[in-house]
Amino acid sequence: MSKARQLAQRTNQSGRKNLIINGAMDVHQRGGTISITNGTGYTLDRFKIGRGSSYNFDVDVSQSSDAPADFVNSLKIDVQATATPSGSENATLEYSIEGQDLTHLNYGSSSGKYVVLSFWVKSNKTGTYGCQFKLDSNSRNFTNSYTINSSNTWEKKTITINPDTAGAAFADNNLVGARIIWHLSTGPDDIISGNRDWTADASFRSVTGQVNLLDSTSNEFYITGVQLEVGSAASEFEHRSFGEELALCQRYYYMAADGSIDTDEAGLGLCYAHSDGEYRSAIQFPVQMRDIPSLDSPTVTDGYRFVTGASSTSTSQVVDSITIAYPNWNNKRRCLITSGTGQPDLNAGGKSGYFQIYNSTTAYVAFDAEL
Repeated sequence: MSKARQLAQRTNQSGRKNLIINGAMDVHQRGGTISITNGTGYTLDRFKIGRGSSYNFDVDVSQSSDAPADFVNSLKIDVQATATPSGSENATLEYSIEGQDLTHLNYGSSSGKYVVLSFWVKSNKTGTYGCQFKLDSNSRNFTNSYTINSSNTWEKKTITINPDTAGAAFADNNLVGARIIWHLSTGPDDIISGNRDWTADASFRSVTGQVNLLDSTSNEFYITGVQLEVGSAASEFEHRSFGEELALCQRYYYMAADGSIDTDEAGLGLCYAHSDGEYRSAIQFPVQMRDIPSLDSPTVTDGYRFVTGASSTSTSQVVDSITIAYPNWNNKRRCLITSGTGQPDLNAGGKSGYFQIYNSTTAYVAFDAEL
């Protein structure tokens, strides 16, 4: 039995039931309003705007304090430009789950387990919406619908998903096992006549009557309290501490320093001057990341600084950008950040110091291992 599966069993025994991370929308490491224009992108932690067939649309996504009872935050989608889908064009909100976190559902066998998805939703755009449970690894999907009945009113929705006994078991790995897809706008080629049980189909699918959230810049969509649990009936939402939720999110994305928040020259770690004209700084991740991470850090004029040597004789070098080296140190637990070679005023290599964001509200250093 794999260590991941053993951990999952211990977790279930200790009472954790929600397979969704950040379902209460409390963690937003990227911060602020995230604009998605003609593309895809992660927003609040673990939740992503997706699209199909190069659909051109423009939405802003932010963390909102508008929430139902028992919650303090929600994810808000605000339409910035009108759009009408054609063909297989889709705009979606998505959540991806690792295969190793789903193996206990026993899909592909007669002992497969029911799961139930529940969430709170609010919008001024009432009507029918599609929700899809999609297995990317073996091209299977389950499609259902829900209805927003009253404008600008929080409503709880529940979708029961029967086990896919005819498909394949989830792979015991750190890749995408399943995606939950909330359809916001769907082209006619991807519409099916009604709710559909598990089917061999790799496409986006929504249902007849799917509203087009993108038909007005006045439209907004809020969601929170997302829970996926074993069983056929939804139970009360499982609240976790902020610290625990943040640590779970940091497996996929880690914001090490953000100049918009850490305005006092945010320090990231110790550094040293290497003899080949390069500054280097080791960064420790708070948790083991899902996969070897990529660096997420914008180019900002003089946005980053390496300081070495004693305070009275220190050498300070500002740079516009940084790079990542050895991203798999200690099995995805740390990495090395470098300034690039050819930096001036290094003097003798080996001097130690510190690495920081330097007088910038737009510079940041983050590490991305999202699904």
